[in-house]
Amino acid sequence: MINSTSRQRSMMKSFSALTLLTVLHGCSGQSSVDGAATATGGDAAAGGGSSATAGTPSVVGDAAGSFGGPTAGSPTLGGGGGTTNAAGVAGVGGVAGVAGDSGSVGMKDCMIPPVQAPLFGWAAVDGMNQNGTTGGGDATPQLVTTLEAFKAAVSGTTPAVVYLNAKLAPGAISIGSNKTIVGVCGAEIRGHLGVSKAVNVIVRNLTIVGYGVGDCTKDPAFDAAVGCSSGADAVSITSQSHHIWFDHCDIADGTDGNLDINAGSDFITISWTKFHYSPRTDNVGNDSTGANGHRFSNLIGSSDTVAEDVGHLNVTWHHDWWADNVNQRMPRTRRGKIHVVNNLYTSVGDSYCTNSGFEAHLLVENNVYNGVKNPLSPDANGDMLARANVFSKTSGTTVANGTGFTPPYTYAPEPTDALAASIMSGAGPH
Repeated sequence: MINSTSRQRSMMKSFSALTLLTVLHGCSGQSSVDGAATATGGDAAAGGGSSATAGTPSVVGDAAGSFGGPTAGSPTLGGGGGTTNAAGVAGVGGVAGVAGDSGSVGMKDCMIPPVQAPLFGWAAVDGMNQNGTTGGGDATPQLVTTLEAFKAAVSGTTPAVVYLNAKLAPGAISIGSNKTIVGVCGAEIRGHLGVSKAVNVIVRNLTIVGYGVGDCTKDPAFDAAVGCSSGADAVSITSQSHHIWFDHCDIADGTDGNLDINAGSDFITISWTKFHYSPRTDNVGNDSTGANGHRFSNLIGSSDTVAEDVGHLNVTWHHDWWADNVNQRMPRTRRGKIHVVNNLYTSVGDSYCTNSGFEAHLLVENNVYNGVKNPLSPDANGDMLARANVFSKTSGTTVANGTGFTPPYTYAPEPTDALAASIMSGAGPH
């Protein structure tokens, strides 16, 4: 497994405390479309009440129910009832009760997100006046269930921990600095998630679906004269954003890319994330890719001539999975020192996988490439060192003996024996 620093272990303990705090705030209920959250009564074994009207907060459940009903619930340790919640805030209690009337369903496990794993990679490295990546730190978690509430919660620079419990309507969302964003109960964002001029951001446990699900013309920015590349990425990290960590996400169907990094952004880790596309073509426009469908997942650096990229674009990719219908850019790179370690590639029918482009230095190690074409694609003006990778039923280049680089952080590559199974079961939200 990957080693972690003492500071990273401290972060993990801190997040465990945050998850407990969220439970004590009475958060529960299934995810819903843009705020139509529902809530149910407390578990009988936990002392939950069954009434749909507000009751008295209590450490033990009572028959009247401690909160819930047609208005927003209140924080409590007691069991409580309530079958609906028009405010979109889950009104369910029942974590500490020992006796009470029967309720319908107890605290939903999905409201407690997985414990944050230790961070490693470029996002853990100090630089640019920022010490590692801590996101919203120990800010009290806030639960949001609508697109507008989510936009407001993740804007600005004030440290915030935001739990999203909804499948949001499509839209464009901009994330500010010092934020931890966590999806719960199947939370999903559609459209475009942008990180621009932002510092110290963590995004976890989210499904992010771009506008271009099977058809690029669904993107509001689509220009038929250009083609799919005229639309938005599902996620963009741009404009000198730094210390950014995406972890355990599922990112699909970006009109242009799934997750692109450019314009001098730096100190980034992408971990335990699945990338894929729905089938589509790109048959119109001067940038048309035809049957390839512009299913081009991850671009680092938008051009060879962007001066602000020099010395930046340093990214770590680990335990990521490039899966169905990804054609290329896994990733496509420029300029940076890019570490590609312990990833899985199963995108059958692709054009190429891992590229080292203009002035990029790549260290590609302990990855599993299964059934893909051109697993390694080093350009003449890029540098790649590949070692200890596994190639099964592949065709094309499997050797790259460049210089690479020595990562400025402690890590130990995971053996590849059970890596594919581990990533298939572990990547994406949980």
